[in-house]
Amino acid sequence: MLKDVVEDYKLLEDMSVDELVLQMEKAWGFTAGKLALGVKILERMIKDDECVKFLSFPANLVATGMRGIFKELVKRRLVDVVITTCGTLDHDVARCWKNYYQGFFLMDDAKLREEGINRLGNVLVPNESYGIIIEKKMQELLQNLWDEGVKEVSTRQLCREMGKRICNESSILHWAAENGIPVYVPGITDGAVGYQ
Repeated sequence: MLKDVVEDYKLLEDMSVDELVLQMEKAWGFTAGKLALGVKILERMIKDDECVKFLSFPANLVATGMRGIFKELVKRRLVDVVITTCGTLDHDVARCWKNYYQGFFLMDDAKLREEGINRLGNVLVPNESYGIIIEKKMQELLQNLWDEGVKEVSTRQLCREMGKRICNESSILHWAAENGIPVYVPGITDGAVGYQ
């Protein structure tokens, strides 16, 4: 039980992020050790050509800068399959067209609501940056698919069409479609995209 000693970080001049993360394994403490372990697991998965790499995450992270990390993993083909929630589709599409903003956890929600701003933790989402833009883009997409004779789609097919037609290069869905990486959403009706 008492075998691995907690060690202090050694910050060196010109230290790389990789060197810092590797030190986290020994520095431990709260999530530092988990981050180091996660990096090691990811490295092993990437190096193993036989490994099918699944990426799964909840939507709230896509409302933050973590969206860029997920996009890069998909863009660089470091994952083979994405499984996520409908909220991921919502935030990914919305952020292709509108901005989200930095806020604080302890903001006055009633005041924010009066100003047409929603709060997702410490992320601020103006009304025009979420529901309105998602509905507009999805209605256009669904109408185009209907006009092309497509009457039914799986979530995998819908995600691919969204990535090809209504998302830009900042998008997880765009790069999944571009690279042929399937995106599965088990609960498609649990968000704005699915309501359409």
